[in-house]
Amino acid sequence: MSQPAIQAENLHKRYGEVVAVDDVSLRVEPGEVLGILGANGAGKTTTVELIAGLRAPDRGRVRVLGLDPRRDRAALRQVLGVQLQHAHLHAALTVAELVDLYRSFYPHPRPAADLLDLVDLGKQARTRFEKLSGGQQQRLSIALALVGRPRVVILDELTTGLDPRARRRIWAGVEALRDETVLLVSHAMDEVEHLCDRVALIDAGRIVALDTPAGLVAHAGTATLEEAFVALTGKDLVREDVA
Repeated sequence: MSQPAIQAENLHKRYGEVVAVDDVSLRVEPGEVLGILGANGAGKTTTVELIAGLRAPDRGRVRVLGLDPRRDRAALRQVLGVQLQHAHLHAALTVAELVDLYRSFYPHPRPAADLLDLVDLGKQARTRFEKLSGGQQQRLSIALALVGRPRVVILDELTTGLDPRARRRIWAGVEALRDETVLLVSHAMDEVEHLCDRVALIDAGRIVALDTPAGLVAHAGTATLEEAFVALTGKDLVREDVA
């Protein structure tokens, strides 16, 4: 069996009395698009932050392309692209300046024009980050995650706040990443069904089911993925809790 692109074993993370991630294990194969689907507060974002090395697990082990995200940070930056739900970028820099800055971090970055075309921000190239709409900031963070031609990409709430046209354009961009491994965090059923090879349903910090979208529907004995999620977790997708 080939080396997995992502291997997470028995991850656990607690914030005070709240357990955000509870014994999560995942294996993502090279070239696979794996969705993590859950209600708000289910533990999705914390899980991917542990995988990306942005947080340290209380227990458990993570490897991304064989690298330890905490110990091998410099090497991991060259092969891992991360787009998080909330972008924290220099407000006074323009879109073009931010893209050029991020391109300087990599030996063979994607062309700036291609990145801006992918996220439909060519007309905003000279616009400062602070002047972008929330959706435009989200699209820019996606472009920056792809600058270095990463082999593994983590996308957290990929199209939150985007209009239907922008969502479809971003979906097409993800579909074009078929040589890369993608970990897609979402609560959008149509997005997960459209893009993901397999889906992990997460609830209260635990993975309660892991299968193809069709397999989850068949396992739950329902007609749709949304109905399967409700059947397997006992919850809908609008619950607010800990991230």
